[in-house]
Amino acid sequence: MVRKALRRWRQASAIVGAGLLLTVAAAGAVASSTVYRVVDDNGNVTFSDSPRDGGEAIELAPLPGLPSPASKATDARPAAASPGPPFMPYDRFQIDSPGTGAEVSAATPVTLRIVPPLRDDHRVQLRVNGDVSQSALHSDVFWLANLPVGRHQLQADLLDAQGRRQHRTPPVTIVVAE
Repeated sequence: MVRKALRRWRQASAIVGAGLLLTVAAAGAVASSTVYRVVDDNGNVTFSDSPRDGGEAIELAPLPGLPSPASKATDARPAAASPGPPFMPYDRFQIDSPGTGAEVSAATPVTLRIVPPLRDDHRVQLRVNGDVSQSALHSDVFWLANLPVGRHQLQADLLDAQGRRQHRTPPVTIVVAE
């Protein structure tokens, strides 16, 4: 019975240790590529970024990049087979309507000014109070619905073919009237 409990405890420690290793690995990708594994007399495994009491050095490989959440939020159009031409900045990317301080109803259109026109492989994502309000679309008009009464901040992100943010509009504050 004691052996089973000890075995379960060691398995749980190994799982926690693996999670800690991943955490340290993520931090290690920024600060260091070496972590140290230390096993105490009770079989507890800990990880550290500094050598201690005979810790075993573990070299970490660089972590691969992960796609941003924005890249998963695309419309129904299939992704381009190639990454497309190099990104060129837009001359203008701003929320055109409603303007700052505008009183609007709970449902209102949001129009962007994008110059030159939006490329086929680019998308726009609208944010309300910092949160994504809907999936990224190949559009310069969005419809907001069911906004609660009060002040809200609107911004839009321009995403390239890989879903990376390339531009963000200046914030526009609107007021939803009763």
